[in-house]
Amino acid sequence: MCANALTHPLPEPLPPGQQVLAGQPIAAMAEFDLWPDVSIGLWEMTPGQVTDVESDEVFVVLSGRGTLDFDDGAPIALEPGALVRLRAGDHTTWTVTEPLRKLFISPSESE
Repeated sequence: MCANALTHPLPEPLPPGQQVLAGQPIAAMAEFDLWPDVSIGLWEMTPGQVTDVESDEVFVVLSGRGTLDFDDGAPIALEPGALVRLRAGDHTTWTVTEPLRKLFISPSESE
């Protein structure tokens, strides 16, 4: 498997599920099946602001800018190179000011 993480097409927008607070953001994702118990993929969001309840994940920002606010902590600057750990149940607010693309790694959800 070989893909360019900066330009790999993301096939379609994600279904609604996050609460939009500002703008009309669109988010999209592509997942790569590399290992049975690990989900690896690309996610991007256009400018705007949404809230979410997170799953366990580690991600690195590839491009774009914004901030990630946690209900119980200080905001994190999202910019290329930022490495962030999310924990299941974290309540977050994503404020994206430039189209943001991240590479994420998370445990696969068991069925």
